[in-house]
Amino acid sequence: MNLNDIAKKMCAKGKGILAADESTGTIAKRFKSINVENLEKNRLTFRQTLFNSNAMKNYIGGVILFDETIRQKTTLGPSIPELISNHGAIPGIKVDTGAKPLAGSDDETVTEGLDGLRERLKEYYSLGARFTKWRAVYKISDKLPSSQSIKSNAHALARYAALVQEAKMVPIVEPEVLMDGSHNIDKCYQVTTNVLNECYNELKIHKVDLEGTVLKPNMVIPGSDCKDKSTPGEIAKKTLECLKKNVPSNVPGIAFLSGGQSEIESSKNLNEINKINDTNFLITFSYGRGLQASALKEFGKNQENIENIQKAFNHRAKMNSLSSKGEWSENLEKESAT
Repeated sequence: MNLNDIAKKMCAKGKGILAADESTGTIAKRFKSINVENLEKNRLTFRQTLFNSNAMKNYIGGVILFDETIRQKTTLGPSIPELISNHGAIPGIKVDTGAKPLAGSDDETVTEGLDGLRERLKEYYSLGARFTKWRAVYKISDKLPSSQSIKSNAHALARYAALVQEAKMVPIVEPEVLMDGSHNIDKCYQVTTNVLNECYNELKIHKVDLEGTVLKPNMVIPGSDCKDKSTPGEIAKKTLECLKKNVPSNVPGIAFLSGGQSEIESSKNLNEINKINDTNFLITFSYGRGLQASALKEFGKNQENIENIQKAFNHRAKMNSLSSKGEWSENLEKESAT
């Protein structure tokens, strides 16, 4: 498959991407909330339970893995990447090494991980990965994000994407404007516009073939502490307008992050966007918490009860699949859950 085919398969109609790339530290927090010990055995059990569910065949086009996970062999026989491929989804890998303080800036970060990336990509390809992910984060406040943060992160994202395509994999470009703060939806729109513009300038300079990429952006949404709440309809309208203005039309797929939204919110907002999607973009989900929160609760209740864990995951994946086609509704949510 060429890069464009892989990108389209990851975001195919009715399918989306499962972000299961939590670092060992992040999954420790998730496990702590359900009173599960953060052991490699438990991490493997939880993930292979999801990767071996019916949802994988029907609703998941790709899975983003963490370095530990892509190297693991399941207790079912195949390796983790093989298990994912056997269900018809594409294995991918998070390759950045995290957001580090940006020198000379106040309380902002730049994502690192370019050193030695070419060699790591070769190894990940041999382990079965066919796409990658790199996340940049931007804070909104009265003074932020600074142009330094916008430029530094766009430059790093573009260098990363160029190396990934050289290694014959699809780069997911993830510039996340954080929900934290009291800013309104218009401020989020403006910042997201500036961030996307700079990213696509840099991708062009670095000769990245946009047809072999997937964009993983935030939705245009008010800050979590904003008193002026927006309806899903307003969020959809602003988000789609922002994408149409700032994302080149030859980008095949856009897979939103859930970014702190609840499971229902992220399904509802994605659904509203797809109801009015009049573009050629395949618009879908690349959720972590938005796909796994309910399954994680079931895992906390009883790690042995594979049926219940998979049932919770299958339900959420199905709901997001409907949202990616603009066919989700609160009635279906309730009917399907029962």
